Amino acid sequence: MSIDGEIGEPADSATLDALAAMIDRWADAQLEENPSVLGIERENDNGVRRWLVRLSGEEKQYISVWFALRQRSLSVEAYFMPGPEENIQDLFTYLLRLNGRLAGLRFAIGQEEAVYLLGSISVHHLDENELDRLLGSAYAYSEAYFRPAMRIGYATRFSS
Repeated sequence: MSIDGEIGEPADSATLDALAAMIDRWADAQLEENPSVLGIERENDNGVRRWLVRLSGEEKQYISVWFALRQRSLSVEAYFMPGPEENIQDLFTYLLRLNGRLAGLRFAIGQEEAVYLLGSISVHHLDENELDRLLGSAYAYSEAYFRPAMRIGYATRFSS
C-alpha cells in the first residue's frame, strides 16, 4: 500500500516502458537544471528499473534517493542516518511523531537500525510533478531533520 493511497492494478509493459522513458527524461532534466543534483545512475535489476539520484545538501552533505519502478508502483527510498548509538527510544519517538506531519514519505527503520525515508506512488498517478514532489520531499526532510535526529541518536558526540 502507498502512503498516498491504493496502488491499484498492474501496468502493462508498454505503460511501464513509457513511464521509464518519462523518468529518464525527468532525470536528465534534473541533472541539467537542478544545481543540487550531483549525479544520476540507472540500472535494471531483474525487471525492476531503478534510478539513483545523488543530491548535495547543506545540513546533510549528501542525500541519495532511489526510485524503483515496478508493475504497480514507483517506490522511493532515501538513506537518512545510521542506527543511533544512544537515546534510541527518544530518536524513534521523535521520528514517529514527525511521520504525522510528513507528506509523500515517512521515516522507517531498516537493517542495523538505520533510518530511511520511504514512500511509493501508484504508476497510474505518476508524472513529472510527482517525481519533483518526491525528490523535493526527500531533500527537504533530510535537510530539516537530519541534524536534530543526529543530536538525539549521537548526543555524546555532539556534547563536546
